[in-house]
Amino acid sequence: MFGKSYWTLRDVARITMNPFSSGRSTDGSDSEGSFDAPGSFVPEHVPEPGAFLEGHDVLEGEEHVAFHDVTRDLFEERGVYDATFGYNLARLNLDRRHPEAGYRYAVDADDPTVLRAEFSPTTEFCPQADALVKGSFRAWNGLSDRHEYDLVRVRVRPSHHQSESLNGTLESLEAQYLESGEVPAEPVGSGPGTGAKGEDGDETSVQSPF
Repeated sequence: MFGKSYWTLRDVARITMNPFSSGRSTDGSDSEGSFDAPGSFVPEHVPEPGAFLEGHDVLEGEEHVAFHDVTRDLFEERGVYDATFGYNLARLNLDRRHPEAGYRYAVDADDPTVLRAEFSPTTEFCPQADALVKGSFRAWNGLSDRHEYDLVRVRVRPSHHQSESLNGTLESLEAQYLESGEVPAEPVGSGPGTGAKGEDGDETSVQSPF
């Protein structure tokens, strides 16, 4: 499916101290067994593909792991952190306490250069969903040389109470990116709930109080 192996991609520089990490491990390991091992794909611990992925080539097993490993590095570099749990958002897929939350992916059936990414928040009222999906979009498309796709389309699962407005915003970001070839900048101070960074590497949001 992929034009080149993920294992040949150059290393992505990682941020060793993230202001949202709260000193917790980011490698997926823990002493209480609350997380699956890094590099694993446990179907019962990840969301079922939703409507945005229906009819497309959903990534499973090693293919899911390969892209999600790249995602973890990109989120680390751009600071896409879940402020409630204090960890890299990619780690949510390994969190056994929230088996219906996280990202699933599918290669677009009409265009194999496009990847669809569907985010399932931990709750239908997740206050961070807006910032997390916009941070994800900026990380994947702002660092598109790190993966195989020309575009990563991001949507929130309809179970979130603001999914319609959030997905409208994501469609707008996507249209601007396709028109200009550049990821639209995030206004400073917007997007509460994530440590997502802008193109200049500065923090562009504040931690959620929730």
